[in-house]
Amino acid sequence: MQTPIRGLRSFCIAAKCLSFKHAASQLFLTPSAVSHQIKQLEEQLGITLFKRQTRAIELTSAGKQFYQSVSPLITQLESTISDFTNSQQNKTIVISLPEFFASELFIPRLSEWAEENPTINLQLETVKSGSKPSQVADLSIVLANGKPNASVVHDLFPIRYAPACNRALYKKWKDSGFDALKSIPLILHRSRPWSWHQWAEKVGISDFDPKQIIQFDSMFGVARAAQQGMGIALIPLPMSDAWFNEGLLVKLFDDELVTNDRYYLVQHENLDNKPELEIFANWVKTTFLNQN
Repeated sequence: MQTPIRGLRSFCIAAKCLSFKHAASQLFLTPSAVSHQIKQLEEQLGITLFKRQTRAIELTSAGKQFYQSVSPLITQLESTISDFTNSQQNKTIVISLPEFFASELFIPRLSEWAEENPTINLQLETVKSGSKPSQVADLSIVLANGKPNASVVHDLFPIRYAPACNRALYKKWKDSGFDALKSIPLILHRSRPWSWHQWAEKVGISDFDPKQIIQFDSMFGVARAAQQGMGIALIPLPMSDAWFNEGLLVKLFDDELVTNDRYYLVQHENLDNKPELEIFANWVKTTFLNQN
């Protein structure tokens, strides 16, 4: 037998509400189409399922038995189709991360994620360093001076800061030693206003007296200003490696500032019932854990 599923579904709905009109409304069909489908089903079965009256219908004895047998099967079939459809639809997860981390580390590796996980969509929300992470994110990558206060936190890697400038300034001041700091503007991120003083103390400069200090509210602005020759900047490593490898920046001094600044992956909720979030969290840890 080649009984169409739509005919069985029409029968079950009509049997439940005892109205071809109401069944048609739920199925987005005309009453005559529903009646025709059920007539075909009766012909295939060789039994009468409904007693048809002028303004009403009711199930025959055979129709009741058939409904009791078929209805659970149709319900299970619809549930299976729905579950399968939902599992095949792309999931979207919202990720909050610092803009400099995003541009220098995350985006260059994003194609790997896309190839490995084609059914998971990412919505990226970048925030400036020092700003609060997004309140709607499923997961956040944050830069902090200590472990964030959250239920689940994964330590990724520490960062350090190197004094750097463009190649022209390097050639001009490389032989001047620390005297260059008194002649060139020093650039830093405003969330770390004392970082140059900390660096000077670390290297033993007792008379640290910079000519000028320029602050930016984004680490990309800090790096770009140094690359454009505005002055010497404290550049974070390792996420700025590409700037040095491509010759856009050069270390003016080898001494680096090591702080407690670290990147962390923060989970905002339990991942047990959201496998797509667990997949992404594991990818982040595998990809970025213990960067040098």
